[in-house]
Amino acid sequence: MLSLVIPVYRNEESISALIAAVAGLDARLCGELEAVFVVDGSPDRCYEKLHALLPTQPFRSKLILLSRNFGSFAAIRTGLSIGKGEFFAIMAADLQEPPDLVLRMAQLLREGDCDVVVGVRESRKDPIATRLAAEVFWGLYRRYVVPEMPPGGVDVFGCNRKFRDALLSLEERHSSLVAQMFWLGFRRKSVSYSRQQRQYGKSAWTLRKKLTYLGDSVFSFTDLPIRLLIRIGGGTALLAGLFGVVVALAKLLGYIDVPGYTMTIFVIVFLGAINLFGLGIVGSYAWRAYENTKQRPLAIPMRVDTFSASS
Repeated sequence: MLSLVIPVYRNEESISALIAAVAGLDARLCGELEAVFVVDGSPDRCYEKLHALLPTQPFRSKLILLSRNFGSFAAIRTGLSIGKGEFFAIMAADLQEPPDLVLRMAQLLREGDCDVVVGVRESRKDPIATRLAAEVFWGLYRRYVVPEMPPGGVDVFGCNRKFRDALLSLEERHSSLVAQMFWLGFRRKSVSYSRQQRQYGKSAWTLRKKLTYLGDSVFSFTDLPIRLLIRIGGGTALLAGLFGVVVALAKLLGYIDVPGYTMTIFVIVFLGAINLFGLGIVGSYAWRAYENTKQRPLAIPMRVDTFSASS
């Protein structure tokens, strides 16, 4: 059986089309599908619509309501932990990824030659500004965080139970689920697809969330900021030493009569800024380590409903 995990947040407009797509997948999988909908504290009527529609559907399903918005990664992890299938797949509720992608991932997993299948975007039918921002974002991600990451990133994936269990054993807060997948290793394959233009609602993937995601990925998987800080500090110290030598020579040669107030202030401000920047980076690592020591749950399911297939 395949457990299909679908995180839901601000997707009220696409619920009917989403249900129809899942029903079509279930028919093509000969009823071997379990749909796990995780409503991530959505402020609209996603939960109410799903709760009303799912009991009448021909596929087995679970409906999970989280106590608040914990983020898509926490919602996916919750769905993976509750699903009972032998194989698992992730599907976006906005239907920008073609549903047939789930069938292709399921086929590869059933062949037994891989443990995880990632969806790789070959193209995306988004506005040019969105495409450009995505290219810059994933370019930085590949360059500084996960070199194995596909150029377009990963939004959906499928895996077997062994990989699911290993992924859920990583209980890091403020981390990247996608980066964790590549960190785990295992046998991996990819399937390519073209991302469709969004037909329903507006994306909740804001610039602020993207920057937070990039920060979580960087601070959780690389020491690059600390290494950059060491280099900047070393370079600044070298420049300061050279500047001191120049000033001393100029003073001995009589070129400086009055101490330079402007240069003194500039040096103080510059070094103070470097200090604050460094403290911010080190503080980010320390805060994430502190958050992990609390061992709070990554998400809190408030309600879990199970629906059998309707005859």
